[in-house]
Amino acid sequence: MASAAEQLAGNISFGAFSKATELKQRIWFTLIALMVYRLASYIPLPGIDPVALEQMFSQNQSGILGMLDLFNGGAIQRMSLIALGIMPYISSSIIMQLMTSMSVKMKELKKEGEAGRRKINQYTRYGTVALCIVQSYAIATGLESGIAVEAGMFFRMTTVITLTGGTMFLVWLGEQITARGVGNGISLIIFAGIVAQLPAAIASTLDMSARGTLGGPLVIVALLLMVIAVIALIVFVERAQRRVLIQYPKRQQANGMSQGEQSHMPLKLNTAGVIPPIFASSLLLLPMTLAQFASSSDSPEWVTTLTAMLGPGQPLYMLFYVVGIVFFCFFYTALVFNPDETADNLKKYGGFIPGIRPGNNTAKYLDFVLTRLTVVGAIYLCGVCLLPEILRAQYAIPFYFGGTSLLIVVNVTMDTVGQIHSHLMAHQYEGLMKKSKLRGGKRRRR
Repeated sequence: MASAAEQLAGNISFGAFSKATELKQRIWFTLIALMVYRLASYIPLPGIDPVALEQMFSQNQSGILGMLDLFNGGAIQRMSLIALGIMPYISSSIIMQLMTSMSVKMKELKKEGEAGRRKINQYTRYGTVALCIVQSYAIATGLESGIAVEAGMFFRMTTVITLTGGTMFLVWLGEQITARGVGNGISLIIFAGIVAQLPAAIASTLDMSARGTLGGPLVIVALLLMVIAVIALIVFVERAQRRVLIQYPKRQQANGMSQGEQSHMPLKLNTAGVIPPIFASSLLLLPMTLAQFASSSDSPEWVTTLTAMLGPGQPLYMLFYVVGIVFFCFFYTALVFNPDETADNLKKYGGFIPGIRPGNNTAKYLDFVLTRLTVVGAIYLCGVCLLPEILRAQYAIPFYFGGTSLLIVVNVTMDTVGQIHSHLMAHQYEGLMKKSKLRGGKRRRR
């Protein structure tokens, strides 16, 4: 028999959506915020020669710059105010999470609850500003070699201030979306950047097919089938879970009967979600962005060689990418799920796993199950994220159709739809409560 929650979810309709005023306001706020983000990507930096910029990007769009442009929605190609995108904030978040796991002071700060979380967020923003200053200064130095109209310290300072301000604006915009809109703001900004590039990628692929570069219509059909298969795989794995049975002891009831309750603990197959690919990409692109712009000037030969070896699609790049994904899979899973704490909570409330002794044995069992799930999840993420690199290296297919972009798009879409569904269920529940109160009042008056 279906539960009350399932029955309520099944009764959700467009009529309920039209009555959910708060939800509609949140959706409108999210859409307007994303429109502001897209408009900001078309505002260029001051003192840039657009012709020289276009030539430089066309020469390097298959490398690091093209990969960065994927997450920034074309902002780098136009060298807009938000050319740095949201990646410095993500890099700063990685550093803060590493410090939280290694530093005793940061661990104590995390345990302080809401106040500690605010301090950690504040430190993350400070780190974002520092990373933005370093990256924007390197970009400004690289742009002086033929792209800037007037090179000099004034151009460097204005570029640093503008790019840093653009990134901090995106961070603020993402936080506003999370608080007042629907979905995770930072993820939605990355999602909007990828989706904005899809029409151009489709047009480029069709043009390559028409010219015979790609191999004809059969390749387009195969590419379409591959995209559908990857989306189906992502949806299947992201919804897959391992349900650990939880048994609660029998309790004496008022009628003299004793009843034991059974529940389950859902453990996702991919507990880390889309975080490992984003984190791994961010760490790889952070030093390579600096090297890319430095190589445009009179730089040592080893910088140029390193840039070529660590370019997207190269074996060394894919090796580091896989290592980063596997590391962040285990690292982030360890952050979001603590087996010892979960075992203590189960013991406190009298719950236990059948056949497993409560306490330390339960923690070891949960850690064993979670480790196996994380291994499978890491293999899945590595396979999906290496797909665009192989396609680009072998067939020159744009990486917008690859696994990384599809993974982010599908995950963010599923999370956002889930939040909308939760808001609708909450609205219907409130409506049912109001109706029951009105009926109760009428009965009392009778």
